Amino acid sequence: MKIEIQIECHSTHQGLEVKDKQLLEAAITRLGTGHAPYSNFHVSVAVRTRSGQVFIGTNQENASFPVGICAERVAISVANMQAPGEALDALAVVYRDPSGLHKTPLAPCGMCRQAMREQSFRQHTPMRLLMGHEDGATWICESADALLPLSFTLREPA
Repeated sequence: MKIEIQIECHSTHQGLEVKDKQLLEAAITRLGTGHAPYSNFHVSVAVRTRSGQVFIGTNQENASFPVGICAERVAISVANMQAPGEALDALAVVYRDPSGLHKTPLAPCGMCRQAMREQSFRQHTPMRLLMGHEDGATWICESADALLPLSFTLREPA
C-alpha cells in the first residue's frame, strides 16, 4: 500500500481563487477572538456550506485541558446546527503563534482530522481544506480526508 497526499502550496493569498481567499479572510478576521488564556495560541476556522453560508469557530481552552475544543470542531458543529443537512464545501484554518516564529500553515490535530473525516462520511462528499497563516502562506488539500487516510470508522467509506 502506498499513501500519497497532494497539497497545493501558495506563498501568499494573492494567487488563490476568490472563494478561497474570502474564506481565509473570514477566518483571519476572527483570529484572536477565541479563548486561549493558557497557550495564547489562537486558531480560527471559517467553514463554507455548499450554498455559500460561512460559519466561524475559534479555539476554546479550559483550565481542565481535555475540556477545551479546537476551532475546527467548533466551526463544523456551528455549521451543522445552523445549516442542518447542508454539505460543507470547504474549511479554512488559520492560527497566530504567540512566539511569532512560525509562518507556515499548520495541519489540524488528529481529533479534528477524524471529525472532518466523519463530516465527509455524513455528507457523502469531500470537503476542501485550506491551511493558512495570517501572513499569507497557504496549503490546499482538495479533500480533508487525505490527511487521515486510515481513519477509524464503523462503516465502509462511500
